[in-house]
Amino acid sequence: MSFKTDIEIAREAKKKPIQEIGAKLGISSDDLLPYGHDKAKVSQSFINSVQDRPNGKLILVTAINPTPAGEGKTTTTVGLGDGLNRIGKNACVCIREASLGPNFGMKGGAAGGGFAQIVPMEEMNLHFTGDFHAITSAHNLLSAMIDNHIYWGNDLEIDTRRVVWRRVVDMNDRALRQITASLGGVSNGFPREAGFDITVASEVMAILCLARDLDDLQKRLGDMIVAYRRDRSPVYARDIKADGAMTVLLKDAMQPNLVQTLENNPAFVHGGPFANIAHGCNSVIATTTALKLADYVVTEAGFGADLGAEKFMNIKCRKAGLAPAAVVLVATVRAMKMNGGVAKADLGSENVAAVEKGCANLGRHIENVKSFGVPVVVAINHFVTDTDAEVQAVKDFVAAQGSEAILSRHWELGSEGSADLARRVAEIADAGMANFAPIYPDEMPLFEKIETVARRIYRADEVLMDQKIRNQLKDWEAQGYGKLPVCMAKTQYSFTTDPERRGAPTGFSVPVREVRLSAGAGFVVAICGEIMTMPGLPRVPSAEAIRLNEAGQVEGLF
Repeated sequence: MSFKTDIEIAREAKKKPIQEIGAKLGISSDDLLPYGHDKAKVSQSFINSVQDRPNGKLILVTAINPTPAGEGKTTTTVGLGDGLNRIGKNACVCIREASLGPNFGMKGGAAGGGFAQIVPMEEMNLHFTGDFHAITSAHNLLSAMIDNHIYWGNDLEIDTRRVVWRRVVDMNDRALRQITASLGGVSNGFPREAGFDITVASEVMAILCLARDLDDLQKRLGDMIVAYRRDRSPVYARDIKADGAMTVLLKDAMQPNLVQTLENNPAFVHGGPFANIAHGCNSVIATTTALKLADYVVTEAGFGADLGAEKFMNIKCRKAGLAPAAVVLVATVRAMKMNGGVAKADLGSENVAAVEKGCANLGRHIENVKSFGVPVVVAINHFVTDTDAEVQAVKDFVAAQGSEAILSRHWELGSEGSADLARRVAEIADAGMANFAPIYPDEMPLFEKIETVARRIYRADEVLMDQKIRNQLKDWEAQGYGKLPVCMAKTQYSFTTDPERRGAPTGFSVPVREVRLSAGAGFVVAICGEIMTMPGLPRVPSAEAIRLNEAGQVEGLF
């Protein structure tokens, strides 16, 4: 059996004018700001006008820890949204925008796959509507203004050894992780150590994804701590007088982007923090707007449930007052086999024993999500090499965990293949079974919050943190930041900080090597193990295969 490639399917899409997609959600043409014919931003005035409407039901799609075999979380999110519309529901999809870093690195595109894609695919995976560029520019404007303030006399008495605001670029570039800035003599300023993060790790990205409106955005930007004085007192972005200009640069980026699925159903694509180094969710403004316009909103959280879903529940839902009605946990037979010890080259052969062995990772994620008080459905994302016996092994395992696994063939068949999953998810959401609550209270000390996530979600024995870092957490608590949630920066490939330890490991520690205060976004980042906030390119980056063909079309992006 031969299948069309994702890119071939995307090119054959029969897209409708974006005004028709907006009309499905009751958005008039006057309230759309078109970017070409097939994408548009939704105006803030329209968003303000629907705030008094009741919310639809929120459905979170998450997954097991990713493996090289692939799980298809975004593909399932899109497929489920299409499936809900197919069975007569008014549903909308909300996902994140793609970063250029992984697109040109090793991950490839982030618009779904097969017959469960969001289009226009090329634009979404490249510059889209320019949101990431606006975030990068706003972030680096602040960097420039900090150094400029120091150069022109440093009235704020910033200690140049304690400038904590790093620059960003939306590309994987390990050479920029640690740099020395302002070399070249007096005219270039005062030399100091500095560095770059990738744009998706920027606090500006987190703020754009958590802010309710432009006023909230500017307040949060002003609240960001950028440096410290010699007496250790903080210097804020508002002290540099950068918050107003940054807000101007982010004015359009703050408005959600409306696009469509292959089946012409509405999808909001907005914001893009990674879940392994940031909080991993699309924007609050996109999600809350969708909830006012659709009866069901399907959204995703990055990487496995130990990262994306945990942060969705403990950070996004806490801050935005959201509560999911159901969670869909994506797994594949191939990934179960890989967790069970099968090499990637051998995944095409039936191995029920390996599937059963590999289900331990899935089981832990099911337990974790249930601990938030939300019912879980497992979506088995179908691959053509899956056998009936292997699929049944996953179903039997999930049933033993008190949940249900449903085979979904959305990649191959679109909404026809996800209709069964959609019916069950809608039933659960409509039944009001969820009793959602974060797993730690605001009042818990910061170290105990980190420890709670490490013990309850990862199943670690302990958190390793030296006294200097513990003292830093206590100082932040004394400054009034103790009620903030924590954002764990950790490898996505394992419950541990060792990316090679698959399955459901026990008997390990979580080392925290650094903590960062994101005072504007409203969380404390704990950087664990060897995770980097500026990734590097692999030995053979995807960029080597990306090009324009003779027809002027993009090749190699998938």
